[in-house]
Amino acid sequence: MQRIAIIGGSGLYQLEGLEIIDELDIETPYGSPSDKICLARMHDHELIFLPRHGRHHHIPPHKINYRANIYALKVVGVTKIISISAVGSLKEEIAPGHFVMVDQFVDRTHGRASSFFDGPVVAHASMAEPTCHGLRQQLLQACQQVNITTHAQGSYLAMQGPQFSSKAESNLYRSWGMDVIGMTNMPEAKLAREAEICYATVAMSTDYDCWREEDEAVSATSVIEVMQRNTLKANQMLSSLFQSLADTYAAEPCKCQHILEQSLFTNLHHLTDEEIRPVYAIVKRLL
Repeated sequence: MQRIAIIGGSGLYQLEGLEIIDELDIETPYGSPSDKICLARMHDHELIFLPRHGRHHHIPPHKINYRANIYALKVVGVTKIISISAVGSLKEEIAPGHFVMVDQFVDRTHGRASSFFDGPVVAHASMAEPTCHGLRQQLLQACQQVNITTHAQGSYLAMQGPQFSSKAESNLYRSWGMDVIGMTNMPEAKLAREAEICYATVAMSTDYDCWREEDEAVSATSVIEVMQRNTLKANQMLSSLFQSLADTYAAEPCKCQHILEQSLFTNLHHLTDEEIRPVYAIVKRLL
């Protein structure tokens, strides 16, 4: 069975047709996730919701326990993650209010735990194609069905935060060909890949960062105003997605869900239970 999780902001609690069934407190080998894991139902499909920053937005990007979040989702059987993320635009054609289906990342974060495999279990997962093509296409179609202006692909520059960019940084990232900039999708995408969970980012543009001379520099106030409008669009997108999923949940798992078969360097059968315990939920299908 395929189970979808949504990682996003508190506004997504207002999804039309979303019924919260239960809230789960889950502890992981890496500590507590950002908040309770919400078990919900929408259009006859079960889904999981996790507020990335906590439901009261009290956790800044560099303090999010990304490993605990992804591990907890793995424990409850999640096979696909839809990441809903506010971003700044680094391209004129990606206006505030537009959505981008991210297909590439450049990671400029630092000091964040970015792997489950810190030894003695060692793995090197491929990040050549860091998002799931199939899930990305489903989301793109859902956006098109409700007439959201959406860019089919784009490169996401993950910055450390919590401060916004300087103009020099913003223009540097533009010179690299980056499309959008955000603070949260790394190491989230890396950990989802290691956990063999399909991952797709819906990047919702809120501003032009600070590179556009005719605009005022980005501020929290301006971002929140656009984010509120974007949340309504995200609601429409997800409603469209879940209405059209039909028998998708019964489909064969994609290659994202078999990545460890080509990634593990360690023979798990040579390790003790105690050595495997921190990554047990990640590797148990291979034991």
